[in-house]
Amino acid sequence: MQRFQRHLDHFRRLDDLVQGDSFLHRLHPAIKAVTTLVFLISLASYPRHEVAGLLPLILYPVMLISLGRLPVSYFVERLLFLSPFVLLVAIANPFLDRAVMVQVGFVGITGGWLSFFSIVLRFLLGVTAVLALVATTGIHDLCSVLLRANVPRILVLQLLLVYRYLSLLMEEAYRIEQAYLLRAGVSKGITPSVWGSLAGGLLIRTYSRARIIYQAMLCRGFTGELQIASPSRVNGGALLYLIGWTLFILGVRIYPVAYILETMVKGAWG
Repeated sequence: MQRFQRHLDHFRRLDDLVQGDSFLHRLHPAIKAVTTLVFLISLASYPRHEVAGLLPLILYPVMLISLGRLPVSYFVERLLFLSPFVLLVAIANPFLDRAVMVQVGFVGITGGWLSFFSIVLRFLLGVTAVLALVATTGIHDLCSVLLRANVPRILVLQLLLVYRYLSLLMEEAYRIEQAYLLRAGVSKGITPSVWGSLAGGLLIRTYSRARIIYQAMLCRGFTGELQIASPSRVNGGALLYLIGWTLFILGVRIYPVAYILETMVKGAWG
């Protein structure tokens, strides 16, 4: 199986996860979206050298996976696929910031390494939370929430169409890759000399397919307006979910739970 086929399977699997039946799937989309937004804002508000303070927040994505009955393997595969990008962003920090900030026995940990681990940890927590939100809510319900939040309709429509046409793009890329490999003989990959022509062919093929789909949408009465059913009203259980997680996230952010526990352990052993 080639790389584009694997990516297409992962994309389709995300849509399959939306069809699940769990507490998190039945929860109001707006509640899940607001809670995730509070979580992401809290992640971004920590100092750049913070690592220990982020550890209690691991509970949030872990609970999302548990409550949504989501497969851990899917998140591991997606995080491994995206990890090179965040590593490229953070790898220079240990070389630029060499001031020792933490002393663990005879080992001094520099600010660069602290910021490196902080970036990686924020990436893992943030991406897991967003993937869990999409996997238990679905793009249509998320777009409905954005519309109710007064996000411009044209932006919401673009988001929905881009999400839907990603699978079309990957399907065409997979066909082009298969056709090239069948004609390439013993070659196990696409040579750089043909990347430009293949990319041009991919653009033309996807544009042609998009025109056909757009004409089919017009035949079914599409006028440029996004027609998405509004979700049900927020109930008391959903509000308790929002309040509980918000208090936990803000409490962890305001009070240094990790340092308090560290002090208690040192005092107990002291």
